[in-house]
Amino acid sequence: MSDRDGRGPEGALPPGAGQDTPVFVISIAAELSGLHAQTLRSYDRLGLVSPGRSPGGGRRYSARDIALLREVQRLSQEEGVNLAGVKRIIELEQLVDQLRSRVEELTEELAAAHAAAQQAAAMVHQSYRRDLVPTERGSQVVVWKPRAPRRRSDPQD
Repeated sequence: MSDRDGRGPEGALPPGAGQDTPVFVISIAAELSGLHAQTLRSYDRLGLVSPGRSPGGGRRYSARDIALLREVQRLSQEEGVNLAGVKRIIELEQLVDQLRSRVEELTEELAAAHAAAQQAAAMVHQSYRRDLVPTERGSQVVVWKPRAPRRRSDPQD
């Protein structure tokens, strides 16, 4: 079940559980992340990782939490970033993810608005009168106006 055999926590998820489903107790999360359980508690207190809670108050980690724990470990051990820096990096990455999602939403809204505008323009073009005939430039256009009907004179005149 550990990462030592090449499997991540995704392979260990129960059926129906997703990346954000809190299913791992702290001892399993510690094993999967390669950290000590006390380190996980410290990271929770510092706000680096916020696991879910069971009804009894015990920590429950998701596959996403395990990946985040691994990333915290990598940044602090391999990159030499202190925990305050790691926390800021995580916050900024989460902000970037939120902004990407918002850009996707706005792109979809823009595409829908563009399609609606094209459809409206097509409807306007379809409503053009078909009895108008284009003429060459410079040619004269004669407008015919029917005369008002003549009034008949009164037969007694």
